[in-house]
Amino acid sequence: MYWEKMTSTAIECVERSTPVILNLAAIEQHGPHLPANTDVVIGAHFLSKLDKIDPKAQLILPTVKVGCSAHHLDFIGTLSVPHRVMMEYVSSILDSVCSAGFWNILLFNSHGGNQAIGQVILEDFGAAHPSCRIALVTWWTLARDALAEISKTGRFGTGHACEFETSLMMAAGAVTPNINLPVGEFFVKSHAWADGSMLHKSAGTLYRSMKSISRGTGIVGRPDAASVEQGHKITEEVVRRLKTVVEDLGQIS
Repeated sequence: MYWEKMTSTAIECVERSTPVILNLAAIEQHGPHLPANTDVVIGAHFLSKLDKIDPKAQLILPTVKVGCSAHHLDFIGTLSVPHRVMMEYVSSILDSVCSAGFWNILLFNSHGGNQAIGQVILEDFGAAHPSCRIALVTWWTLARDALAEISKTGRFGTGHACEFETSLMMAAGAVTPNINLPVGEFFVKSHAWADGSMLHKSAGTLYRSMKSISRGTGIVGRPDAASVEQGHKITEEVVRRLKTVVEDLGQIS
């Protein structure tokens, strides 16, 4: 079920324990081969597949399209809001959800730059609303074990506009499978403790802009390893795990 497509009367009839999902995405550059709305498309792609399994199992809110992308502002096309604005905006949406009587909330993140503020929103909102339940998942961490088996690239092959995101955009029908892809691995190493990727979490964090990490390309990883088949495999694994999260939340009373 999609909140924005329903009448007020229809929403009123929905069981209040139904998990309500809010996708946190981004509008930012994704190299020379993917559109700025890539994170929006990918999040919507996963949720559409989930909704088709059982539309009544969850209530999907309108996507928060513009997120925290200041590290991409060296590239034209990127839109960004400060962390404090993101927190206030998302929290206000969740307040509206709670005021309607819904108390089971899932933040579904499809943008790396939203992970930190997403965790802050989770903790702040959860503490302020003890009668509500709120959870946060990011699609690549949710299915990291399975995605490691699917990946055709090495430690730094998955990051941004990479093998995974390009494959998912193909699977979602947003780009054609025969798109001209940048060739090679794009990643500028710094220190062993600070270098990580979607599949390999670093021991620590060192702030660097996307321009610095990507050697000015806007890409981190290996987009030339992408395929529509990869995209379908990734989709299947992420949606399967997302379905489990929704089912688990739905059992909380």
